[in-house]
Amino acid sequence: MGETKLREGYTTGACATAATKAALTALITGIPQTETTIYLPVGRWVTFAVERCEIVGNRATAAVIKDGGDDPDATHGAEIVSTVSWMEDHRIELDGGEGVGRVTKPGLPVSVGEAAINPVPRKMIIEAARDVLQQYGRVGGIRIVISVPKGEEIAKKTLNARLGIIGGISILGTRGIVVPFSTSAYRASIVRAIQVAKATGCHHVVITTGGRSEKYAMKQYPYLPEEAFIEMGDFVGFTLKQCKRQGIKTVSMVGMMGKFSKIAQGVMMVHSKSAPVDFHFLASIAQASGASPELVRSIQEANTASQVGDLMYEAAHMSFFEKLCEHCCASALREVGGGLVVETSLYTMSGQFLGKAVQADATD
Repeated sequence: MGETKLREGYTTGACATAATKAALTALITGIPQTETTIYLPVGRWVTFAVERCEIVGNRATAAVIKDGGDDPDATHGAEIVSTVSWMEDHRIELDGGEGVGRVTKPGLPVSVGEAAINPVPRKMIIEAARDVLQQYGRVGGIRIVISVPKGEEIAKKTLNARLGIIGGISILGTRGIVVPFSTSAYRASIVRAIQVAKATGCHHVVITTGGRSEKYAMKQYPYLPEEAFIEMGDFVGFTLKQCKRQGIKTVSMVGMMGKFSKIAQGVMMVHSKSAPVDFHFLASIAQASGASPELVRSIQEANTASQVGDLMYEAAHMSFFEKLCEHCCASALREVGGGLVVETSLYTMSGQFLGKAVQADATD
């Protein structure tokens, strides 16, 4: 039976970039755009249909419809709008409008008070705008406002409010594409990857939640062949069980605080909607690592697991990360009933190594 290839979608960040390029091109040329082509961080050019494009005075607006592919999320079908207007100075100013959330709590990659447009989409939007200005020989400054007309309603289906992002959705995406993770076909691809690793003589595989953690893992294990590195997405338990079933001897898990805090709790499906991070659990590990009562209280009140990591790193409690890794190993071994050597390594988003643990049995 032939396999059906899953259709990828595009991130809100990619849609906002496409809308911005269309709006700015329309503003400069006076011609409403019907499509626009942008370069994605994943390394490919993609053409987006422009749903609407209007020019009024010194501003232009363009809209792109978000397509989540075969793994649609809450933002699938949303209208992502960019309005570009001229400013007197030479700056490129970027902000969020209606339906784009504002950050009200620390611990996120965007500063408190700013629009919830993450760093990679922010860079994509500004670089696309610079390219258009250069193409047409313009040096005038512009103001870009990204809005999502139904964003406030859509945000109710996300974790934004709990994270302190108020008033709308976030503009996200590090690669520009949405790869379908929550499907049987993706699970099948994990099985195939483990089979390939085994067939090429690998008895030690490294499983990661995504491309960034895989990059760090490859630096940590330079002696392993490429086939040994497997992106498991959110399917931690499934991947571990498949490794054991196929006779892999050692499994190294490499990742970051957000999802690995859940693994440490015993959560084996680490999608953002699967289970919340237990900050009291993290606080108990911090306490066991020698954290002060004030620091433990800060962790209990933290906004994200990444913020907890920052707090412990700044306080130089590195044993916290080793203990968290130990919990991850123990959870993994409980999940599969032992029979594997499990390693866990933790990194920051920027690639700073935080800690590691190794266990070979199912006991804590």
